[in-house]
Order: sequence, then C-alpha cells, then structure tokens
Amino acid sequence: MSSRRSRSRQSSSSRITEEQINDLVSKLQSLLPEARIRSNDRVSAAKVLQETCNYIRGLHREVDDLSERLSELLATTDMSSAQAAIIRSLLM
Repeated sequence: MSSRRSRSRQSSSSRITEEQINDLVSKLQSLLPEARIRSNDRVSAAKVLQETCNYIRGLHREVDDLSERLSELLATTDMSSAQAAIIRSLLM
C-alpha cells in the first residue's frame, strides 16, 4: 500500500498542467506553415498534433526525394568537374 501512495505522489508531482499543454500546443502550431493551420484560428490540440505529424511525414518524403535526386546527379556527374566541386562544397 505504501508503494502505491508513493507512486501516486510521484505521478502528481511530475504531471504536466493543462496550461503547459496549451502553451506547448500553441508553440507547436506556430511552427507549422500558415497553409496548414492559421495561427489566429482556435483549433484543438489533436488537430495541431495531427497536422504536425502530416507535415513531418511530408518533410521526410521531401528529404527522401531530394536525396534520390542528388544521388542520381552525383552518379551522372564527372566527379572532377566544376559542378561536382560545387555540389561537394554545398554538402560540407
């Protein structure tokens, strides 16, 4: 029984408040592009989290596409050319 009480005390002291959650969701919403959710619109935390996940998935796809295009470009470019030197300097 005493371990149960100590767990209860620990969880209540480490709980995040509703105000903190709202503040974090607001900060997260401000990081999303305006086209996804307008910052002046009042939306649910669930919607902000869903749009954030969708946005991150889109960014991952974009990185994958760009990586693939870069690989193709490097494969077709003479590595001693000026173009290759520019690409190398951009990657560093």
